[in-house]
Amino acid sequence: MKKRDFLKLSSAATAGLAFGAAAAPSAHAQSTAGTLRVAMTAADIPLTTGQPNQGAEGVRFMGITVYDGLTRWDLSRGDVAAKIVPDLAESWSISPADKRVWTLKLRRGVRFHDGSDFNADAVVWNLEKLLNRNAPQFDANQAAQGGLYTGGIASWRKLDDYTIELTTKVIDAVLPYSLASVFMSSPAQFEKVGRDWNKFAEQPSGTGPWKLVAFVPRERAELVRNPDHWDKARIPKCERLILLPIPDANTRIAALLAGRVDWVEAPPPDVIARLKQQKMQIVTNLYPHVWPYMVSFEEGSPFRDIRVRKAANMAIDRQGLVTLLGGLAAPAKGMVNPGHPWFGNPKTDLGYNPDAAKKLLAEAGYGEKNPVKVKIIISPSGSGQMQPLPMNEFIKENMRSVGIDVEFEVIDWEAVRNRRRVGASAPENKGRHGINNSWAYWDPDIGLIGPGSTFMKASGFNWGGYSNPKAEELAKAAKEELDPEKQDKLLAQLHEILVEDAAWVWIVHDLNPRALAPNVQGFVQAQSWLQDLTPVTVS
Repeated sequence: MKKRDFLKLSSAATAGLAFGAAAAPSAHAQSTAGTLRVAMTAADIPLTTGQPNQGAEGVRFMGITVYDGLTRWDLSRGDVAAKIVPDLAESWSISPADKRVWTLKLRRGVRFHDGSDFNADAVVWNLEKLLNRNAPQFDANQAAQGGLYTGGIASWRKLDDYTIELTTKVIDAVLPYSLASVFMSSPAQFEKVGRDWNKFAEQPSGTGPWKLVAFVPRERAELVRNPDHWDKARIPKCERLILLPIPDANTRIAALLAGRVDWVEAPPPDVIARLKQQKMQIVTNLYPHVWPYMVSFEEGSPFRDIRVRKAANMAIDRQGLVTLLGGLAAPAKGMVNPGHPWFGNPKTDLGYNPDAAKKLLAEAGYGEKNPVKVKIIISPSGSGQMQPLPMNEFIKENMRSVGIDVEFEVIDWEAVRNRRRVGASAPENKGRHGINNSWAYWDPDIGLIGPGSTFMKASGFNWGGYSNPKAEELAKAAKEELDPEKQDKLLAQLHEILVEDAAWVWIVHDLNPRALAPNVQGFVQAQSWLQDLTPVTVS
């Protein structure tokens, strides 16, 4: 694909999903002092009740803003990878007698936005809203979002007003990572609105640094500073935060250049030079991201043949794709980036080699008159999806040149996430051989243990049903290893096997670009899918 075609394709293909978002920013004609206006890639406002949808972008803008978890990611630095630190839980310990049992000491003096106290009863209540279908507060919508993080919890109980005991189904060294994405909603507010999650969504109450005061689906959400947040260092510098769902990249940029927004997620590469000329800030950083095709191992899928999987990887001109993206990405050589503690030393090179790809396909019985035919589910935009339409068209041409005919099913990002969660074996995924879902490796479960094992298949991490006995063994060992250095070594060995098996088609790592207006100050871009907006000011 020629670079000059990038914007034209992106705009035309996503126009039908803009939902009038182009007009939405004009409702806020002028930026007021202390107001930060963000153009998201999502097509809708993330779920507001506590467990946001819309992927990591939903957590970024409606999770860690309005709510807190028992742990959180330290997003204060850009020079090191984000780490897990205490949040509503001040500390935790593991029972020497049974390493499945965790004791968490809760922070005192924390209040929900409605003024009620946060305590052990609130934690029990929130776990039951996600895990106990018989509880009056159980919410299937939130449970679907939180299931990624609560699926390993077997039981919970209150020891005293500020102490909770959690028991995991297996020894689970990843639990502190998971708890950062389990957000605490107010039980008192739920009672106040008549035990109705739809009404709670309109008047939510968390303990986070921002309060949601209004939102219009598919148009905007307005949040205000919580001056009483328990962590005085994280009281927002801005008075107000306005979130605008604008899935079309060109519309986001037009809004920035017109002064209708201050912050744009995922600016398209072709406009970077123009933005810089207009004194806009372009910020990038490494973060745990890979843009892949998860492939199906179901009966009838061509990807069951390792030769086809390797050929698909070798067909992609990743450096050419990076050029198309204006240098805002890096070629992928596996699930994690080279230099990462989990990368290991894979012996197989799945880099661009179209001749080798053709040879592998010929060995597998395919040729010019008998090409491989695959159908891939993709989205037009979404959290971590970068510029999916032109990127996928570029890959389609690469694949065709070696003998793989790719057909795309283009659906909304949230629909992609739902189709990913249910797995390749689900009826709605029949006849689909892959799914393009941007992926994180911020914790061992999401990054490697889930994709490399069938014992976590219910989590949706292993979409295609990949299975290798050695990978299973290493995944289980890493899941149970409480020593971080030993766990890293096990994960590196697991990554080597995934690459040797070409378990997925890995394409590029995103550099997480954002475009900020000149008057936006104080932002530190963390090496994370999440970002802290509390230090940001708009002059």
